[in-house]
Amino acid sequence: MTGHHTVDGAPAGPADTFPRQYARTRRLTLGEPRTFTISPDDRRVVFVRSRGGNDAANCLWVLDPATGVESLVADPHLLLDNSLRDVPGEDLLGEDLPAEERARRERARESAGGVVGYATDAQVTVAAFALSGRLFTAGLISATSRELPVDGPVVDPRPDPTARRIAYCSGRVLRIAELDGSSWELAGDEDPDITWGQAEFIAAEEMGRNRGYWWSPDGSMIAACRVDTSPVPRWWIADPAHPELPPTEHPYPAAGTGNAEVELWILAIDGSRTRVAWSRNQFPYLARVSWDGPAHLLVTVQSRDQRTVVILRADATDGSTTELWRDIDEQWVELYSGGPGRLGDGRLVTLADLGGARRLLIDGDPVTPANLQVRSLVRIGPTNVVVSANPIDDATVSGIYEWSPSGLANLTEKFDEPSGGVHTAVAGGTLLVVRTQTLADSRPQIRVVRSSGAPVPIRSHAETPLVAANPRVLHLGPRRLATAVLLPHDVADDACLPVLMDPYGGPHAQRVTASAGAYLSSQWFADQGFAVVITDGRGTPGRGSTWERAVCGDLAQPVLDDQIEALHLAAGQVPQLDLSRVAIRGWSFGGYLAALAVLRRPDVFHAAVAGAPVTEWRLYDTHYTERYLGDPNTDPLDYDGSSLLTDAHLLTRPLMLIHGLADDNVVAAHTLQLSSALLAAGRAHEVLPLSGVTHMTPQEVVAENLLLLQLDFLRRSLGIGA
Repeated sequence: MTGHHTVDGAPAGPADTFPRQYARTRRLTLGEPRTFTISPDDRRVVFVRSRGGNDAANCLWVLDPATGVESLVADPHLLLDNSLRDVPGEDLLGEDLPAEERARRERARESAGGVVGYATDAQVTVAAFALSGRLFTAGLISATSRELPVDGPVVDPRPDPTARRIAYCSGRVLRIAELDGSSWELAGDEDPDITWGQAEFIAAEEMGRNRGYWWSPDGSMIAACRVDTSPVPRWWIADPAHPELPPTEHPYPAAGTGNAEVELWILAIDGSRTRVAWSRNQFPYLARVSWDGPAHLLVTVQSRDQRTVVILRADATDGSTTELWRDIDEQWVELYSGGPGRLGDGRLVTLADLGGARRLLIDGDPVTPANLQVRSLVRIGPTNVVVSANPIDDATVSGIYEWSPSGLANLTEKFDEPSGGVHTAVAGGTLLVVRTQTLADSRPQIRVVRSSGAPVPIRSHAETPLVAANPRVLHLGPRRLATAVLLPHDVADDACLPVLMDPYGGPHAQRVTASAGAYLSSQWFADQGFAVVITDGRGTPGRGSTWERAVCGDLAQPVLDDQIEALHLAAGQVPQLDLSRVAIRGWSFGGYLAALAVLRRPDVFHAAVAGAPVTEWRLYDTHYTERYLGDPNTDPLDYDGSSLLTDAHLLTRPLMLIHGLADDNVVAAHTLQLSSALLAAGRAHEVLPLSGVTHMTPQEVVAENLLLLQLDFLRRSLGIGA
């Protein structure tokens, strides 16, 4: 599809296409405001946003919610004094990122540049951020910023809560920067396997903990992780396109092998240090850390089998711990974001699965009903708690709720947000920054709301998509399988369309939501002549404890069965679906599901595109894989039953395998081993290796052509003319 679009009022060239736009704009995310912080007095809302939908460099902004006036605080183009500021694309800033920062961005799936992250003091008056491994500070009241020249490279800088100094990681060391530009080492080690202050691979990739140190409220101490990767097997990521370069060493904790050993230390600015004591043999995973007043911490730890999670209160003076809460599940205990924490009266705020749903607990007592699935803790206040949640039978929508002693209130309704959409929020004292997505609008709406007064919109500079998504969302069968069907625009009632299944289908990710913007690439495929069907089956989030745990011990059969059931039920409601021509595509777990489909059910699926697929779960990491399949050393049959390698001889349908050779999450060995097994079985297939590409595909030319090459393969495989 071709056409014209507008970027900040300027017409684009007529040759623009959706694949090109989707790649250039990082999936239409550039220019959208994000990463919000609200000051305690509700007078400032801090966020990052690039200047336009074609600009990959985020700037730092401050909004005055009383007036709606925005102030530009930090522009990386100017701070780096960059002569390439008018050159579009990935090298917009010519940033020279430290290896640790590149790894951090890969774990966070961060594809933008510039100010991609920042941290503030407690009153949100000062911010710190890194550009090209250099430290910058910003005054959020004066709207000015400057470089603080320190020994670098600088990664993850954070001001102390009192704004007297800044901590940051540099290589394997945790350092302190004074405001005069001097810096000194707070913690380091000569052992090359030991790092201080950074999240280890498992924490950042699978546990939702993307940081490794935390300032005390008075700025006198830092709780910091000491990570020893010596027990972790070493894998090597090479770039075959550049044989002159040595491979990169990557400690990768594959299922059943050693994890990094993580300790938590209290490091005082005066030089004293204390190790926090808990049974690390019994609870090796350090999941969450937060300060609980000036001299104590809340520390969440998890057992290796993930069936037990314990919340500890740690004394910062001697490192001793006291157990506050224990959650046990026969299959696994799910981690959550935003907590735990305490109310002003000291009561503990947690989430736990009780009565089939994830519920908000105050001192162990559930205060949300069993028909509501709580997704995350948004804010824990002195007397109230704000959460995001959805009806347990419909995860396609979500809202914001507030619990207080007077009961549970639906803030989405209270603030007149559109019903039936996807709402997420950041909460301050009396303010909420609400991001709203609906099926009626491909672009999210973001605004500041409060209990009284008109909402204040926060402008987005994102481009308008060149496709108009038109999904029909269904709930199919007795399991109410959430399914979206997308047809070409103006399709005839008697049309007979080849079907493209487009799932993710696995834990921790949804594809079917009440958000038009979630279906842009799927709609583009529909506009090329397909009926696209997307289903979230068992194992996907939001539908309660039994639904999520249906994949325990088997990551293959339940998810595949639900895709097939939804396909046939959808065909009963949408007559344009031609079940004699069904293809499936997916990335990551979706890639695994796509390859699984053509291998095990060629009677249903006639072609597949599998991008970055996990083909052998023994090659994937400990925390994710062992949660569902256990320890491969003691539960080998569950791994065998979910592996694709032993099914290679079953292939009778066209299969395209795509993999980034620089992928350090789902390493290229997954695709290469499956390809070898297919070759040994004499099964023809196609392999598309992506040189220099990781698990993300942010490179513009790669992302654009990936869509086009998949389209060509699907047309060829299903016998469809261009």
